[in-house]
Amino acid sequence: KVTFFPFPFPDPTDAQRERIRELGERLDAHRKARQAKHPKLTMTGMYNVLEKLRSDEPLNDKEKTIHDQGLVSVLKEIHDELDAAVFDAYGWPADLTDEQILKRLVALNAERAAEERRGLVRWLRPEYQNPEGAAQTQTETEEIAIAATDAQTKVKRTWPKAMAAQAQAVREALAALNGPATSEQIARSFKRAKTARVEDLLDTLAALGQCRQTEDGRFTSA
Repeated sequence: KVTFFPFPFPDPTDAQRERIRELGERLDAHRKARQAKHPKLTMTGMYNVLEKLRSDEPLNDKEKTIHDQGLVSVLKEIHDELDAAVFDAYGWPADLTDEQILKRLVALNAERAAEERRGLVRWLRPEYQNPEGAAQTQTETEEIAIAATDAQTKVKRTWPKAMAAQAQAVREALAALNGPATSEQIARSFKRAKTARVEDLLDTLAALGQCRQTEDGRFTSA
């Protein structure tokens, strides 16, 4: 529930939704057919081989057998098509890194949370998620915003050595959080960043007008 509710799914067109559905059904049918033909073939085995294909690692004899039985190259093609279809539904380029994807999801989450505070909720499956047609509560939207911040801090960037680079990194991290944040929250988004140093940089950026401090002592983008 904590992961699913805050996750900002795309808002696809009917054609995009149908494409994703068709590929999902192809994927499910392919896996079931291969396992029906080879009862000892496991999902774990197929996906371990798939990861090796993606990283161009050589396969051992056992993995080659799994590859042939599971037609893992076909499995990879279906997944690649499905990934491309989902990127298209989000309106994003298909060559984003994992970190870039997470940053975009966090930003989109903040947009959706703002929409929900205005009463617009984009239910993924309203017949299950909102069968009574109830409006999203303020408490739930606040929980979503907290979950988004937590997700952002899990992707830790390397703390720069140069002071100018540190200041730029702090500005970017603050902008990515999409709302007021403490120096401790900013520091947690980096590897080995010290809160006191981040606070000094935030004070400097605020003095230069490149960010601003709220009445409760937190910081937000200018």
